[in-house]
Amino acid sequence: MIKMKKIIPACVLSLSLLGTTVSAAPPEHANHENRYIPVQLLGINDFHGQLDVYRTVGGKQVGGAEYLAAYLKKYEQENKNTLLVQVGDAVGASAPVSSLLQDEPTIEFLNKVGFDVGGLGNHEFDEGVDELNRLLYGGEHETTGYFEGANFPFTSANVVDKETGEPILPPYVIKKVNGMPIGFIGVVTTETKSIVLPSGIESVEFTDEVEAINKAAQELKEKGVEAIVVLAHNPVSSNQDGSNPSGDVVEIANHVDDEVDVIFGAHNHGYANTTVDNKLIVQSYANGTAFSDVDLLIDPKTKDIVKKEAEIVTTYHEGIQPDAEIKAMVESYSEQIAPLVNEVIGQADTALTREQDDSGESALGNVVADSQRAIMGTDFAIMNPGGIRADLDQGEITWGEAYNVQPFGNSIVTMDMTGQQIKDTLEQQWSGSYPKMLQISGLNYIWEKDAPIGQRIVEITDENGNPLNPEQSYSVAVNNFLATGGDGFTVFKEGTNVVTGPTDLDTMVEYIKNYEGSISAPKLDRIQVR
Repeated sequence: MIKMKKIIPACVLSLSLLGTTVSAAPPEHANHENRYIPVQLLGINDFHGQLDVYRTVGGKQVGGAEYLAAYLKKYEQENKNTLLVQVGDAVGASAPVSSLLQDEPTIEFLNKVGFDVGGLGNHEFDEGVDELNRLLYGGEHETTGYFEGANFPFTSANVVDKETGEPILPPYVIKKVNGMPIGFIGVVTTETKSIVLPSGIESVEFTDEVEAINKAAQELKEKGVEAIVVLAHNPVSSNQDGSNPSGDVVEIANHVDDEVDVIFGAHNHGYANTTVDNKLIVQSYANGTAFSDVDLLIDPKTKDIVKKEAEIVTTYHEGIQPDAEIKAMVESYSEQIAPLVNEVIGQADTALTREQDDSGESALGNVVADSQRAIMGTDFAIMNPGGIRADLDQGEITWGEAYNVQPFGNSIVTMDMTGQQIKDTLEQQWSGSYPKMLQISGLNYIWEKDAPIGQRIVEITDENGNPLNPEQSYSVAVNNFLATGGDGFTVFKEGTNVVTGPTDLDTMVEYIKNYEGSISAPKLDRIQVR
């Protein structure tokens, strides 16, 4: 991750090419710049409750709540006109220190650091709308008791209640900084409906992001708000120099109201610092490894943004002291869960990673699928790659490490499917906006990369090389996310004789505990591409 600063003056003559703007400011711009009000927006996206998780970038440690907090407070001290924003997936797929306590520690972290506005991501819906509301507004939980909730507002313009047709959260939030009103509009990707358990979102629907933004922007303009920022939990990326912008946010930027000045992206855990249609677009990776520093100048007469620039800052541990208050908070929560998290459950004689080869197969994906097939005693097992959230290192495997691999608490179910239904399911791997390569156990297949979608599976057999009979029924183990059509794999809903078993985590833990000797990386020969 490289710090980049990109200046994008507004109210100028500009030519935008591949995300790079060539600008010429009018003469009066420089003459009156000293009367403009500087405002700083510090944004994070896709934190995923990684309170105590460090990563390595360029050989240096990054991340961790106490270091992220130290950076944000340092930058905030340098500009008193600062707002902190988060762009969704603050919780969900979280580290045990957060998720075992219903992600309350992550909300407390955001509260303590002083966040001002929050948006929703798809993972905020992992446990349903009721639990989302409890985290935001407070309430009782059978495991953790009473929680006070977030002490800052959240916004979501395109998640509406099916009965009332109204947004479940305010479609926008107005914050005043030194007398200047700034409107924040939140949206979440409409793909949420296919990547979250259907049972958790039965009461809501996800509407078109552009329409929701434009409606909210119009209301903001009617209230005299000229500075508008969108918190979009939608994917976007760019090169380090701002060129080659791509992703949903680019399309959004090209079609939303021109009064929108800044769009924070999220969801794909990537880098973005670019401009599209004179809208500054940023995204700062994920998991607390970086944050977006957006600096604005607002004209106090027009209340509009006249200049905007951004920098993506990596949270290197080197050269900064961790925030003592946050460090103590995280350590306190870590002590509560330590006996369970540190239990050694097995050994791995090599690293087991999620990295997929050209065919779409991964070593850890094979292990996870094998665990579900072995414990459930089925002919086959099929696992979605998005449910595998971390690698396993060589050496001792702890319960906490297994938890990080599968943190969602999905149940494993068995069902009967015909050979034809299994083939149809595999064909759906390419039916979405990007391939979702299922991890398999007991199966082998060959797919043709240049074949039309829906006709790519050219051969499918069991592990002994016997072709699957389209009419024959086979037992299949999957998690309940897939069983209900998650990730667009709707054929699973045709399965019969569905029986619910233990959680995916318990299944994996039992498999590792019962494994004879150290676990080796399975050979990558179940999926072939030609």
